Amino acid sequence: DCYGRAGDDIELRMPVGTIISDYETGEPIADLTTHGERLCLAQGGVGGWGNIHFKSSTNRAPRQKTNGKPGERRKLKLELKVLADVGLLGMPNAGKSTLITAVSNARPKIADYPFTTLHPNLGVVRVGSERSFVIADIPGLIEGAAEGAGLGHRFLRHLQRTGVLHLVDIAPFDENVDPVTDAKAIVNELRKYDEALVEKPRWLVLNKVDMIPEEDRKKVVADFVKKFKWKGPVFEISALTGLGCDKLCYSLQDYLDSVRKDRDDADERAVDPRYQESLIPKDKTPD
Repeated sequence: DCYGRAGDDIELRMPVGTIISDYETGEPIADLTTHGERLCLAQGGVGGWGNIHFKSSTNRAPRQKTNGKPGERRKLKLELKVLADVGLLGMPNAGKSTLITAVSNARPKIADYPFTTLHPNLGVVRVGSERSFVIADIPGLIEGAAEGAGLGHRFLRHLQRTGVLHLVDIAPFDENVDPVTDAKAIVNELRKYDEALVEKPRWLVLNKVDMIPEEDRKKVVADFVKKFKWKGPVFEISALTGLGCDKLCYSLQDYLDSVRKDRDDADERAVDPRYQESLIPKDKTPD
């Protein structure tokens, strides 16, 4: 007269941005990009039924039963890619943590030695009362990161979801350090890790310009841009003093708002049947 009791559901809470794939085959299963999203990864077992459940008016002493079935067993790989609008990329001690502290609510550890940041830090940058974006501080890269040197290679995957700010220390204390060489090394590591990262929208942010005499600043920046062969947006800032940070944040917000509007317009056109009908050529009326 027994029956198999259904087990309680086991729910695992995952951070938004988690990618779930099959460990053996690598086949992607889900990408959790929305807060509150739920999915079933493995079905539970089915309980069996004892002979009493087959009793009836014509079968007073049933001998049959059904066996239960075990639940599914799966080996899964969970990978987190942070959902940020902007990612900070640069060498150790370029000032990434100082910048995210200056412009957002994040409070990462800041110190004057390399690899102070050991994991990504997220901060919300508020531009006005109703506009904001999320910024991620990625641990610093060094040459050879794509092959495993340093720490940053572990976190490059987080940049695959973001636009990228390439932060450069334009005034290093060590005279033997060349900012152009460091900047090129970062781009090379991106290319070796994933060619698509190099093609992502990327802005150049030259930090610590307050360390350069004001009369020399324009020439130093121009020389860097020329040697680096940079054609994109350039911002001069001091994360420590706040110089240029407001301009950078407002420009980022305007850019992100524009990207979101274009994306929303594209989604609207994709589901609007009137737009689809306008793409269908009408038959010409015969003469």
